[in-house]
Amino acid sequence: MIEEMEEYAKKYNIPIMVPDGINYMLDYIEKHNIKKILEIGTAIGYSAIRMAMVRDDIEITTIERDVERYNEAIKNIKKCNLEDRIKVLLVDALEVEIDDTFDLIFIDAAKSQYTKFFNKFSPLLNGNGTIITDNLDFHGMRENIDQIQSRNLRQMMRKLNSYIDFLKENKEFKTEFINVGDGLGISIKNG
Repeated sequence: MIEEMEEYAKKYNIPIMVPDGINYMLDYIEKHNIKKILEIGTAIGYSAIRMAMVRDDIEITTIERDVERYNEAIKNIKKCNLEDRIKVLLVDALEVEIDDTFDLIFIDAAKSQYTKFFNKFSPLLNGNGTIITDNLDFHGMRENIDQIQSRNLRQMMRKLNSYIDFLKENKEFKTEFINVGDGLGISIKNG
């Protein structure tokens, strides 16, 4: 099933986590005994399914605003018999209200909204919970903004850089930047 999803993602150009990035995150979930996860950006359900497979006591709430991707995720989650542990919400993450708390929040959606996602969802973290952000290196483009032809892409890279500055300056969280996959930020709540 995992290979099928990887093929589907490649065929339809759907971004999923690269192998060493997801493996790092799965190890983190295992090592820190994480049980409740909020994921911003479901896509086809690949990372939610992989996270749920770490242990049988893991529950995931994941948010997707694209109807096609949502439907594909629902189909994949059912195929893996994980619909009792993965709840998919079809809504814009910035408009949803969630009344729950989580050990881990995984941000992997619209890069230009990362700071807003962080600010909106960080209050839902348990005690010394963690926020993991994917794509902080964005295929190595972040360092070479001036060479990017597309104005929209340049603008997105600037917002990504500003998010990284936000993480570095955030006093409430200590962030470690991990150079695996496409660049991960591991932000741990102080205290």
